[in-house]
Formats: sequence, C-alpha cells, structure tokens
Amino acid sequence: MGYDTAAKTDPESVVDEVWGGMWFLKEDLDAEKLGISILELEPGGKGMEHDEAETGQEEVYYVVEGSIEVDLSGGETVSLEADELIRLDPDETRQIHNRGDERAKLVLIGAPL
Repeated sequence: MGYDTAAKTDPESVVDEVWGGMWFLKEDLDAEKLGISILELEPGGKGMEHDEAETGQEEVYYVVEGSIEVDLSGGETVSLEADELIRLDPDETRQIHNRGDERAKLVLIGAPL
C-alpha cells in the first residue's frame, strides 16, 4: 500500500491530560524516516527541554492553534502564533512553553530517523 492514515487519538497520549497531551504518530503511520507528533499544551504547560544532537534529527514545529514560546540555547526565546513555524538544528537545545491564556496545538515533525 502506498499510504497510511491515522488519527491523533490512535495512540495514547504520553503527556498527562492536565497539561494537554502529546501523541506520537510515527508508528501508526508506519513512517520509516519521519517522526510526527501532535502536542497540545494548556496555559502554563511546557515541553521537555532537549536537543537531538545524538540522533542528528532536525525538527519543525508548526503552531496550529494558540501561541507558544520556544526557549533556545544561549537564552534566546522565539515566539510563534498560529500558522507560524520554526525549524531547529539537531544541536539546538529547545523547550516549548505555553505562556498564553489559551490551549496551544502544534504539529511536531522530525527527520531523518
């Protein structure tokens, strides 16, 4: 088959629903070279601080709803609103924060795996 489909709710969330939710869809889509996740953050929620230096994976964050701030190495913060994106080098340390008043929803993409 040349395609696969999935729904956000196919896998279980790996984040407690009090903070929003995070769904890893790579396996449900049978993706071999691309990771894709949906992240929803309630106001005050934040993602895990990390980099992808060991994996060599670039990441792209696309904000579907709400607004977020991405804290980067060196103390820089990038603010993003709905329909804005950021691409991150593998060695860039990053942490996503929802410092706004409404739930934020993002699509997170990483490659190569």
